[in-house]
Amino acid sequence: MHQLYTWVIEPGFFASAPVRTAVAIGGVVAVVSAVVGLFTVMRGQSFAGHAFGDVSAAGGSGALLIGISPLTGFIGLGVIGAGMMELIGIQRVRGRDLATGIVLGAAIGLTALFLYLDTSASATTGAAQQILFGSIFTITSSLPLIVTFSVLAVGAIAVMWRPLLLATVSPDIAAARGVPVRLIGIAYMLALAIAVGLSSLTIGAILSTALLIGPAATALRLTRRTGGALVVACVTGVFATWAGILLAYDSYYWGSARRGLPVSFFIVAVIFVVYLLSGLATRRGAGGPRAAALAVGDVIARDKTAAGDQIAA
Repeated sequence: MHQLYTWVIEPGFFASAPVRTAVAIGGVVAVVSAVVGLFTVMRGQSFAGHAFGDVSAAGGSGALLIGISPLTGFIGLGVIGAGMMELIGIQRVRGRDLATGIVLGAAIGLTALFLYLDTSASATTGAAQQILFGSIFTITSSLPLIVTFSVLAVGAIAVMWRPLLLATVSPDIAAARGVPVRLIGIAYMLALAIAVGLSSLTIGAILSTALLIGPAATALRLTRRTGGALVVACVTGVFATWAGILLAYDSYYWGSARRGLPVSFFIVAVIFVVYLLSGLATRRGAGGPRAAALAVGDVIARDKTAAGDQIAA
């Protein structure tokens, strides 16, 4: 038993201060990403989540350039990007794609400029790796600041849970019942910007969408209720993050070179494998892809009725 334990968990794992910090921050960020990501998937705004990843890359690289915390840049420019998307026209599906594409293009251009200046003008080393692919073992941002942003994002979703759910599954019914659909949409976009900024800090701006979308998409495959999907998404995100941290730590001992592999790679790989396994479980337990689609339809139909009744009450 002891041999199996040491084979799975290399010596010093629990005694390492960077590991303990990574586990704490990674768990918090995984929960935030799962909560916001559930609505991102249900609202069909995965593309917007991807765009916020590029916006975060621009903000983080710009923050490094002027010598402040990347987290400030990740979230600060993300919030600005959310406002720009709303200003362009995020309220309609066609407007969403247009706004997302415009902001995405501008963000990629800024990222290229800031990373160039980071690596040439200021001679910053490892800037591209840190911003684009992350390194949860070297996070310098304070845990209280991360927790504060996390509480803001999750708190916003919790406060507007019922109207947001109704506006997600049926905007027309929500508007007819007096729900401020556009205001709810703006608040959700701000929460999304914060969630992507936090995930960019842990696994990098390019890979942040995986932590946002993967656990939520997996949960919606496996469950028929929104509440159950929320729990499954949080558990999946935390499991993938902690398993990725463990595998990255262990990888240092896998060869004589003593060179650990990136933790972001392992987190994304675990999410991908879990998502594939959820598809197999859906096919075996519910009769294939068609049944899975019907299950999602059942979720939307029931939650539409329930949310509408709750708002009316």
